[in-house]
Amino acid sequence: MLDKLSEKVSDILKKVSGKAAISEKNIDEAVDAIKMALLEADVNLRVVRRFVNSTIEEAKGEKVLRSVDPGQQFVKIVHDKLVSFLGGTKQDLNLKGPDTISTILMLGLQGSGKTTSSAKLGTKLKKEGRKPLLVACDLVRPAAVEQLFVLGEQAGLPVFKDESAKDVVKVYRDALSWARKNLIDTMIIDTTGRLQIDEIMMAELARLKDASAPDELLLVADSMTGQSAADIAKTFDEKIGLTGVILTKFDSDTRGGAALSLKTVTGKPLKFVGTGEKLGDLEPFYPERVAGRILGMGDVVTLVEKAQEVIDQKEAETLRKKMEKENFTLDDWLSQLRSVKKMGSLKSMLDMIPGMAGQISEEDINKANLKREEAILSSMTRKERANHLIIGPSRRSRIARGSGTSVAEVARLLKQFEKMRTMMKKMSKMGRASALSGGGQEAMLNQLRGRRF
Repeated sequence: MLDKLSEKVSDILKKVSGKAAISEKNIDEAVDAIKMALLEADVNLRVVRRFVNSTIEEAKGEKVLRSVDPGQQFVKIVHDKLVSFLGGTKQDLNLKGPDTISTILMLGLQGSGKTTSSAKLGTKLKKEGRKPLLVACDLVRPAAVEQLFVLGEQAGLPVFKDESAKDVVKVYRDALSWARKNLIDTMIIDTTGRLQIDEIMMAELARLKDASAPDELLLVADSMTGQSAADIAKTFDEKIGLTGVILTKFDSDTRGGAALSLKTVTGKPLKFVGTGEKLGDLEPFYPERVAGRILGMGDVVTLVEKAQEVIDQKEAETLRKKMEKENFTLDDWLSQLRSVKKMGSLKSMLDMIPGMAGQISEEDINKANLKREEAILSSMTRKERANHLIIGPSRRSRIARGSGTSVAEVARLLKQFEKMRTMMKKMSKMGRASALSGGGQEAMLNQLRGRRF
C-alpha cells in the first residue's frame, strides 16, 4: 500500500543522510519534498502541515545541525515523527477475561469489508485461544447474513443468525442468551452498513450500542478511499463513538493517506490492517514497523513473524544444515515454495526486507513461472526429488507431460536448481545480513523476475 510513498521518501532521505554536514536550507528542501510526497499520497492537509511544522522545528535545533552525524539525526527525527503520527505504539483490543463475555461492534459503510473483517477478527481471536461468536446484525444488505454464515463455516466459527428478524436489538439479546449457554467469551457483531452515512443507520447503531454496551467499537474503513476514510471515521466517532479502526485493503496499490491521517484526524488508534483476501490476512498495526517501511528501512520483524507462523523451527534448522552441506533437494524446494505461498504475496515480503522496497514491482514477479515450477516439481516422484541426478531424458519427458510444460522448461528448472544450491551454500556461510545485500540480493531479484542466474 505504501510502495510509492516509501520509494519517494526513502530517496529524499538518502540524499540527506549521506551528508557530513547539513544546513537549514538542506532541511527545508528535504522537508518540502517530503510534504509533496505526503500530499500525493492523499494524506490529510492538516496532518501534513502539523507533520512538517513539528519536523522542521526539531530538525533545525542545534542537536541536529551540530551533531556528529547530522544526516542520520535528521532521518531519526523524521522516523520518530512518523511513528507519532501513526499512533505511537501498537494498540491491543480491550477485552474482558475469558469468564465474561466481551462484545465487539463492527461498524462501517457498505462495501468497506465489514463482514469479511468480522470473520477475520474471529479467526484471529480463535487462534489466540478465545471462543468467538459471529452475530449477524446486518439486516439490510441482501445476503449479508448468509455471507457471514458462509465465512463462519470456513473459519470454523459459530454464527448466530435470525433471517426473519427485523430488530437488531432482539437479535443481539437472543445471541447473548445463546452465547451464555455455549460458553462463548467474545461476541463479534456485524452491523448494518449504508452506501453513505444517514440518520436511520446511525439511530439503529446507537440503539444497538446502548443495548450491548460494547467493549470495542471498531470502524472498518477501506484504505482505497484515501483521506476520506479518516473523515468517515471522524463522523462515526462523533455520532457513535469509536475505540479503534480496522483498515482494509492495506496490501493494495493505493496512496496510503488513510493510515497516516487516521490517528491525527480522529484521535482513535488504527488497531488492525487487512492484508489480503484470506481469513488469516488480518494483522495488528505497528506504527514503528510501518514508519520503517515508509522510510525504506524494511520490516524484518513482521517478516520473521510471518515465517514463524508457517515454518516449523526444527524443519528450518534441518534445512539450514542441508544448505550448508549442499544437501538441499528438489523436495525441499517444493516444500519452501508452498510455505512461501502461505506467507502472502511475494511483493509484500520483499518490501519488508531493508533496501528492497520499491526495487521490484508486482509486474516484475513472474507468478506464472512460479506456478510452473510447482507443477514441474509436483510431477516428479519422491525418488526424483530426493536425487535430481537420476532425472534423465526419458524422465524429463514424462515430467513435462505431467506438468503441462516442455522438456526445455524441465531442464531449465534443474539447471536453475543446481545454481541455487550453490548460491544457498554461499548465503548460509555469509550470514543473513550479507546474503541480502549485493550479489545475494540481485540473485533473489532475478529469480523472482523469472530470469536466469
